[in-house]
Amino acid sequence: MTRPQSIEQLDIAVSECRACPRLVRWREQVAAEKRAAFSDETYWGKAVPGFGPADAAMLIVGLAPAAHGANRTGRMFTGDRSGDVLYRAMHAVGLASQPTATQIGDGLTLNGVRITAPVHCAPPQNKPTPAERDRCKPWLDDELRLLRPTLRSVLVLGAFGWQSLLPILAANGWEIPRPAPKFGHGVRLELGSITLFASYHVSQRNTFTGLLTPTMIEDVLRDAGRHARLL
Repeated sequence: MTRPQSIEQLDIAVSECRACPRLVRWREQVAAEKRAAFSDETYWGKAVPGFGPADAAMLIVGLAPAAHGANRTGRMFTGDRSGDVLYRAMHAVGLASQPTATQIGDGLTLNGVRITAPVHCAPPQNKPTPAERDRCKPWLDDELRLLRPTLRSVLVLGAFGWQSLLPILAANGWEIPRPAPKFGHGVRLELGSITLFASYHVSQRNTFTGLLTPTMIEDVLRDAGRHARLL
């Protein structure tokens, strides 16, 4: 398969991917059965591409689309509680044009930031398998390759994203210390042309329990944005 030569080509290719049978069955089942609150909506029901400009200086890496969030709306972190937290914080620090993300076409734009994930399909119980993560790996690899000329910072949300991203960075020429640094909120790793930042994921479990507060996510977004010279 020919590798995408632009972010636009990458996004189209991602949305057409059917490489993981279990995830394809699940995303399409959810799109057909729907949640009662969204019964009148047409679900996206496909792999969800990244969101943000093709010349982004900052990349945010999550986990995977939510079944009734991005799997419904077709845009990363859009239409669910996690996205509510993330975009509210991004707007508060000046990285998003508005604090809400409800659907494609709602007017939301990002300031020099792109959002992606190691897995592009909604997984059952939000738990992709290692094999599914590995099959999705080439997409993140391509995204980093295409963004490399402008990329200055990467913010990883959660341990899954951290563990998924480090080998891909190493394969693309960034030198990762050995042993690789463990994930933790506030961890920062200088990798020459980019700096890697880590935050707890903006999941309901983390935000409802107070493990991740609005101030905490705003602080790390601000640090990553400043390093990318966006703030």
